[in-house]
Amino acid sequence: MRSLIVEDDAALAAQLSQAMAESGFAVDIAADGGEGEFLGATNPYDVAILDLGLPGVDGVEILRRWRSEGRDFAVLVLTARASWSDKAKAFKAGADDYVTKPFQMEEVVVRCRSILRRAAGHATPAIEIGALRLDSQMGLFTLDEMPLRLTAFEARILGYMMHHGGRVVSRSELSDHVYDDRTERDFASLEVVIGRLRKKIGRDRIETIRNEGYRLSAP
Repeated sequence: MRSLIVEDDAALAAQLSQAMAESGFAVDIAADGGEGEFLGATNPYDVAILDLGLPGVDGVEILRRWRSEGRDFAVLVLTARASWSDKAKAFKAGADDYVTKPFQMEEVVVRCRSILRRAAGHATPAIEIGALRLDSQMGLFTLDEMPLRLTAFEARILGYMMHHGGRVVSRSELSDHVYDDRTERDFASLEVVIGRLRKKIGRDRIETIRNEGYRLSAP
């Protein structure tokens, strides 16, 4: 899953980036409203963490512009403003959830996972495809109730495919959502990682659809 953090406090942005990366997200950071608006308008993010009090363009206006342009990725708002009216403005602009500063990093990660799961149409924290299971709150994968040992990149790929299980995911879509802006996209490496995943979860669970991409399903 790919995330965008729009936060002008460099130390807080670094802490959020570390927490999200350690939880399996690809992370891009914007330090002001203008950069954040541009990145959100031009990249296929799964979730954005958006501060309201930003230099340049404030968070509510950024959110309005994203939604007016059809950008429908999940948005978690960060705010130091305690009043309900400020939070209501964010929701009216298109926010999915909010966290009031100060907060625990773990809370931000859990809330991001929750709104992503709901956006993908999953009502409960457990996403199951046959005997393959993802605890979306904890980020834990099991197969036949046994934990899977995955690298961070394998978990990122499998997590995205489980959120979109049963649907064909193209190589371009997959690379867009598992690499950050600083990493060169490489379809050959992606194929290698898919091969490693097949060895760990069973070859028949990830189907290659010729000229289209991959589909994760129960065998």
